Amino acid sequence: MKTVIKETRERMKKSLDAFESNIGVVRTGRANPAMLNRVMVDYYGATTPLNQLANVSSPDPRTLLVVPFDKSAVRNVEKAILESDLGFNPNNQGDTIFITVPPLNDERRRDLVKTVKNMAEEAKVAVRNIRRDANEELREMLKEHLLSEDETYSGEAEVQKLTDEFVALIDERTKAKEDDILAV
Repeated sequence: MKTVIKETRERMKKSLDAFESNIGVVRTGRANPAMLNRVMVDYYGATTPLNQLANVSSPDPRTLLVVPFDKSAVRNVEKAILESDLGFNPNNQGDTIFITVPPLNDERRRDLVKTVKNMAEEAKVAVRNIRRDANEELREMLKEHLLSEDETYSGEAEVQKLTDEFVALIDERTKAKEDDILAV
């Protein structure tokens, strides 16, 4: 039973981590290097993530600085940023690229909040599916007489506690991200 609980906790933690990385790329009013994580650059015929080709930093709340490791890739990086769905207009300075992050309008902020809430709901569904799998595993152990009924019920109660804990963490992260998006 302890193994089932431990595996359940690990799987729920992975779901929470995936959710956090997903909402990390959602744009807020401030410049964040994670905004460019999804940008893919054509580099010598191979599609490569931008963060493997360049150092991305945020010198101030409205600016991103992209410094490619290979100076010959500057044009490809600039082109990839222009073609991305982020709507940024990169400013090529020779061997570095500056990106000014425009402020969000109210309608765009509301859309981003909806997107974050949808991501949160998907994460909660994933956590609930993990709960269902764990409970099925416990019931299977009961059928095979590896656990008593009391142990099965206490195991299910423990799995429910884990589920509640991770759903609360998802809600907490969602609220923080909403506040971040709505902050002007």
